[in-house]
Amino acid sequence: MSHRLLLVDDEPFNLELMTELLEAAGYETLCAESGEQAWEILQQQGSSLSTVLLDKMMPGLNGFDVLKRIKNTPELNFLPVIMQTAINSPASVQEGMEAGAFYYLTKPFSRDMLLAVVKAAHSHWDRHQAFRELAKQHLDALAQLQQAEFRLRTLKEAQTVTALLARTCTQPEKVATGLFELMVNAVEHGNLAISYEEKTRLQAEGDWESELERRQHDPVLGQREVSISFVREPDRFSFTIQDMGEGFDWQQYEDCPAASLMASHGRGILIARKLSFDQVEYQGKGNCVVARVQRQR
Repeated sequence: MSHRLLLVDDEPFNLELMTELLEAAGYETLCAESGEQAWEILQQQGSSLSTVLLDKMMPGLNGFDVLKRIKNTPELNFLPVIMQTAINSPASVQEGMEAGAFYYLTKPFSRDMLLAVVKAAHSHWDRHQAFRELAKQHLDALAQLQQAEFRLRTLKEAQTVTALLARTCTQPEKVATGLFELMVNAVEHGNLAISYEEKTRLQAEGDWESELERRQHDPVLGQREVSISFVREPDRFSFTIQDMGEGFDWQQYEDCPAASLMASHGRGILIARKLSFDQVEYQGKGNCVVARVQRQR
């Protein structure tokens, strides 16, 4: 799948540098030198974009103003936005996170960090688009499903179950995005015992996929299962996901750590909470999570 990126910065040099690095990596780019120009492009061509790289500080319509407009527009609110800022402060990142920016770049940034964060953002978009297409399939009988339970071990199985269960809801592509993120956490961090730090290191060393494959075939770890149960309640849909791992101190992740917004991964819970579900609640030792979404009348 080709990816078309919108780059927004009031400094021509920054636009030129990002364009050169991203186009060399195979991306197609559009550029805007102001928030006003960016918003005009988004209104006209937003459906053809997969990611926006948005400078925070610009005269006139600033980055936060553009971000808020994107998140308040139904046709654009799933579009990943990478905020660029020279201010590396938790308060600034928290402000952007609350407005809907799940990806951050602090200037000056390296080529590798730029490409890693862009890849994470467009991967999020690819998954959303894939689930959106699956949601169009004629599986109307699932709208009558009252409850179900599945067990799985692999990410491929998780994707299949996600696509199926999301069809029970009135906004399947919205639910699917967060549901899959929670299943990925259960498989990778729960059953396969890959910590956040390990994943960061493996991705940096280029060994992530091979290590994931190795653990998937481990005689102990590879046999662990994730259970997913679905219940249609009078006023909401509930999904319970439980893995066989050791759990984690979920209370530390009630709010997404600012640092993870500047990394290539680690924002799955945030996406589930902010984009997909009305409530995400971890229970016990952290290897069980219940996600709920209100039924639309």
